[in-house]
Amino acid sequence: MIPWKTLGTVAAFGLISQPSLAQTLQTSAGPLQITQMAAGLDEPWGLAFLPDGSFLVTERDGRLLRMTESEEVEVTGTPEVFAEGQGGLLDVMVPRDFGTSRAVYLTYAQPVDGGAVTTLGRGTLSEDGTQLEGFAELFRDPVPDQSDIHFGTRVVEAADGTLFLTSGERGSGDLAQDPTLANGKVFHLTRDGAPLTAIDGALDGVYSMGHRNPQGVAVDDTGQLWVVEHGAQGGDELNLVRAGANYGWPVITYGKDYDDSPIGVGTTAPGLEQPVHYWDPSIAPSGLMIYSGDMFRPGARRAAGA
Repeated sequence: MIPWKTLGTVAAFGLISQPSLAQTLQTSAGPLQITQMAAGLDEPWGLAFLPDGSFLVTERDGRLLRMTESEEVEVTGTPEVFAEGQGGLLDVMVPRDFGTSRAVYLTYAQPVDGGAVTTLGRGTLSEDGTQLEGFAELFRDPVPDQSDIHFGTRVVEAADGTLFLTSGERGSGDLAQDPTLANGKVFHLTRDGAPLTAIDGALDGVYSMGHRNPQGVAVDDTGQLWVVEHGAQGGDELNLVRAGANYGWPVITYGKDYDDSPIGVGTTAPGLEQPVHYWDPSIAPSGLMIYSGDMFRPGARRAAGA
């Protein structure tokens, strides 16, 4: 488990591929102590905590690891993945009812005839934590693509136990504006992967569209869905996602192409949503977590006597 200390230091979790000692960093919020929790990982992509304080980590080449304070266990029973380019075994999510269901959700690039597709699947973690039993595909992009980039694929549990799944545009920006395709979309699904939204003229399950490569997703305390996504050169975005909304890629963006040419029509257009925040130059946002405590609120540390 991660010990959080409120008077002057905080122990933070990090997936660190090279060994390092605990260290204290001076920040605008005061000194933060960073304690290494795992080392020696190969392209870790997703992370989810289990109720007993251990945690699951995906590695892009296809391994799922369960980490405890004393050991690292490779969990068997994972799906075959397309581990090319940016594809592979990607996100992992443990639902709130894990104590009774023992369900574990994975997103991954699945190899199929014609390329690879973004896929969501689920298995049951064995009591000893060594195997995903009965793993099965729940939902996937119905159209294969030969591209090996921009898979997106984060999954998060909504307040009502349903699922939100992100899908990247696979490097073909214009497809994010085609409502009949999965590219560049957010999907709303049941726990079993069935579509929950039906927008006229859109692929079943599409919740929002016009996304580039959304690799961070979180639900806040009020049930609102937030997504961060990669732009090109500049234009990384934080979006508050609403059902039926279009977030503009590649028609509008605050970034530019890699040859410095403009993208789309500019930064605004009728009917297209603006980000809550954008970064230029890019920061390459990937995971997203919403922290609702007092640690980083102005004046909170002084009030606590730190």
